[in-house]
Amino acid sequence: MSALSENNRRIARNTLLLYFRTGLTMLVTLYTSRIVLNALGVEDYGIYNVVGGLVVLFTFVNVAMLSATQRFLNYELGRDNRERMACVFSVSLSAHFGVAFLVALLAETVGLWFLNAKMVIPDGRLEAANWVYQLSVLATIAGIVRVPYNATILAYERMSFFAYISLAEAGLRLGVAYVLLLGLGDPLKLYALLVFAVAVVIGVAYYAYCRWQFETTRYRPVRDAPLMRAILGFSGWSLLGSLANVGNAQGINLLINLFCGVAVNAAMGIASQVNAAVYQLVANFQTAFNPQIIQLCAREDRSHFLPLVYRASKFSFYLMLVIALPIILNAQPILQAWLGTVPPYAPVFLQLIMVSALVDALAGPLWMSAHAFGNIRTYQIVVSLLLLSNLPLAYAVLRLGVNPAWVLALRTAINLAVLGWRILYFCGKAQILVRAYSRQILLPAMGVLVLAVAGSLAGRHVWTGTGAWIVSAAWTVTWTAASTWLCGLASEERQGLVRMLWQPIARGGQDA
Repeated sequence: MSALSENNRRIARNTLLLYFRTGLTMLVTLYTSRIVLNALGVEDYGIYNVVGGLVVLFTFVNVAMLSATQRFLNYELGRDNRERMACVFSVSLSAHFGVAFLVALLAETVGLWFLNAKMVIPDGRLEAANWVYQLSVLATIAGIVRVPYNATILAYERMSFFAYISLAEAGLRLGVAYVLLLGLGDPLKLYALLVFAVAVVIGVAYYAYCRWQFETTRYRPVRDAPLMRAILGFSGWSLLGSLANVGNAQGINLLINLFCGVAVNAAMGIASQVNAAVYQLVANFQTAFNPQIIQLCAREDRSHFLPLVYRASKFSFYLMLVIALPIILNAQPILQAWLGTVPPYAPVFLQLIMVSALVDALAGPLWMSAHAFGNIRTYQIVVSLLLLSNLPLAYAVLRLGVNPAWVLALRTAINLAVLGWRILYFCGKAQILVRAYSRQILLPAMGVLVLAVAGSLAGRHVWTGTGAWIVSAAWTVTWTAASTWLCGLASEERQGLVRMLWQPIARGGQDA
């Protein structure tokens, strides 16, 4: 069997495993969110969302280190250098302990002051907010130390472990939600404590699996100054991008808290929860492709690298469109059926976040390609400046007292500008013309988008009455999928997709 066929088969198998995982965890997560919202109430749910977001704001260092660790592990695996992988792991784990200390320091000084002095917390709930904050800090530190283990599993493409551990995590979170219904003490404090316990259990599972499966995860002190400088140098520019991404997302959440209060934070939390659950399908699809993108780039295999990036970009967009479009067109009834009580602004927040997710689906493989190329200074500077521009714009909009939905509309516009820059950067590094990329990706994607929206809007006028949104959503999914299959894919792509998805099913569990 050729290397390309083996890669395609591995990608298909990993994709199916990740879809199986995500389909179940998405249902459990959304159901759990409903229980938690009803158990905590809108106010406490908003407090948990914004206070937890404040802790996440300090993890931009960790996000940068995650990118560097994944890149270097995959790069060495692509060169089949296991000894070097072990060195990368040990150096990365040492660096992550340093990051955990830095995050704890920032959280217990600047973050703690901001929580108690500046944030808008309802009367009588500041103590509970501090409980949430401290437990969120501990959960975050556990997640930081787990990163090198997570990156190793991704590098070896052991997606079956992700499937099983995610199902276990979803089950634990569902159990947490039901414990809240027992009415034991302050539900907000109890929820924060139980979420922290779940984070610890999952972290121990990652550690045990890696120690059992991979010799490269046996930590040993490594004095490799050039490697440390290379990882930290790569992380330094990734740090700028991570600061921009985390600051953009959580900064907007904090601005909404300062100007609008925790009820609107609850709406943002609900919309973000749906987005995280839905986008996970696309993220998993890209996760199955990402190791191959980096490894093909490391081998300078241009003939396979470019088609893989093209397929990952286009298929990611189509997958997201099939899910996002029915949500955009039916946001209000979907939230009403799911939650019962819909926080103000939640439907329009959800619609705008879904539009941004469509843009991000196209951008994911370009972002991974930029990291595979290696020299990311110019790339990160431009992306970071564009993303951070959203914060002063959001402040100005909220200061004027207009609808907070305009904040997310601005973020969508900025995401489009970032996509444009990523396309230009990728085309320059890959030495292809922008019109060649547009012909391969943008024109088919936009054609399917226009056709899907037109057909879906036409179908909405056919069905009326109670429950019409269910039929409308089903029609939108069917019409969008058909539009993608007939107009968004070339004939060889349709044939290749069928082969790629069928092979793992036909061969059963031979490679398990």
